[in-house]
Amino acid sequence: MDNRENMEKKYHEALSTYLKDQNEQALYQGQKISRLHIKYNISPEEIISMHKNNLMELYPDLPGKVVDSFDFLLEVMMGYGIAYREHQSLRHQQQELKTEIEIAANVQHTLLGTEIPDIKALEIGAISVPARQMNGDYYHFVQDENERIGVGIADVIGKGIPAALCMSMIKYAMDSLPEHRHEPNNVLESLNRVVEHNVDPSMFITMFYGLYDPHDRKFSYASAGHEPGFYYDAASGTFSDLDAKGLLLGVDKKTRYRQYEKTVNRGDMIILLSDGVTECRTNDGFIERDTLIGFIKKNMHLQAQEMVNNIYKQLEKMQNFQLRDDFTLIILKSNV
Repeated sequence: MDNRENMEKKYHEALSTYLKDQNEQALYQGQKISRLHIKYNISPEEIISMHKNNLMELYPDLPGKVVDSFDFLLEVMMGYGIAYREHQSLRHQQQELKTEIEIAANVQHTLLGTEIPDIKALEIGAISVPARQMNGDYYHFVQDENERIGVGIADVIGKGIPAALCMSMIKYAMDSLPEHRHEPNNVLESLNRVVEHNVDPSMFITMFYGLYDPHDRKFSYASAGHEPGFYYDAASGTFSDLDAKGLLLGVDKKTRYRQYEKTVNRGDMIILLSDGVTECRTNDGFIERDTLIGFIKKNMHLQAQEMVNNIYKQLEKMQNFQLRDDFTLIILKSNV
């Protein structure tokens, strides 16, 4: 006896028992049979047909309209069965995709990992939180043999896997730069050629790169269309925009970038960010830059890492804990 014949026999016995006794034990047998139907891949419409045949066998005088109603139910279940199988297939594909994205996100986190330099001259705090699983933001630190600290922050205009792949390419290109090519304008010009050659024209990348020299307290920087950060002057207690003009990466391979410079005094702060910080959306719209400065002032008595963590939590709360864009915030605080 094959599986189908065995199932029909079990179904007949269980149905007969239930119609005779109508007790909980008989219903429990029905539940056990339903699991076997799934195991042997018996469709809902086949179960309806099995039920109809068994009823007609048990009750030969069953009213004709009742018998006919099973034909209608059979048609309904055939449509349902097709839709259900499609739904199950989509769920399976979705689960596979979710698993692959989780693996990719973990790989990306490892690939984009960067160590925050530990030097006496600067307190450094950094946080980067993706709006989805994959991060379209990237930040990078490098310390050369002269103790100069390079800091880069980039943002792909877009989200998801394509943005994450672009960030991985930027990371690889950064790691491939020669040691003597860490002047900010040279860094952006090198990366611009890589992006122009390798990235689809429909994708845009903004980037800011700065270099801090602790020996003369100079901060040199250049920007490729990136969201302007802030500069805090401790002597005057004022904030100003860290403006720098430059074309987005990948638009024109011959682009040249202007380099800017600031002298960093004790207590001064350099605040770098992605547009996911300034474009935090509340019920009243996007937050103002002055609002963000207010959060910085509120936390500026803390260590740099505590500052970025607190500001993130406060802005996340303002958005009802739902990020609408990748969030990256870096604070460099001078100790000398």
